[in-house]
Amino acid sequence: MASSARNGEGEIIAGINVTPLVDVTLVLLIIFIVTAKIVVTPAVPLELPVASRTEETQVIFSVIVPVIGATLVNGAPAGDDGEFIRVAEEASRKDQDVRAVINADGAVPHRKVIHILDLLKRGGISRVAFGATTPDEEVH
Repeated sequence: MASSARNGEGEIIAGINVTPLVDVTLVLLIIFIVTAKIVVTPAVPLELPVASRTEETQVIFSVIVPVIGATLVNGAPAGDDGEFIRVAEEASRKDQDVRAVINADGAVPHRKVIHILDLLKRGGISRVAFGATTPDEEVH
């Protein structure tokens, strides 16, 4: 060992070579930095509302999708896709910043919600939000 060896003059070597320790530490630091950049939690881009002090209100286009029965648009049943698109176009013409809020039952098939999203896009409404309740608010 370096600490117990004696040099040619008979003295004990008291110093420790820290160069390998620094090298290993720097390599570990570089590995940590690189992996920290790679392992980033994927996030969904959100368009969060901006607080304002005006008396302006946001127009909501309500869509309720039950498991059984007709889809409700602003509280009224939408008969077919053509009527749904017509109501969406009318709401879009009245206010360009209209936001659709989709409240779908948990048992509604995914394809039905995607179909509603397609109808909204065809109706000119591109800003969409999804309504949700906490488990405490659910009605059983």
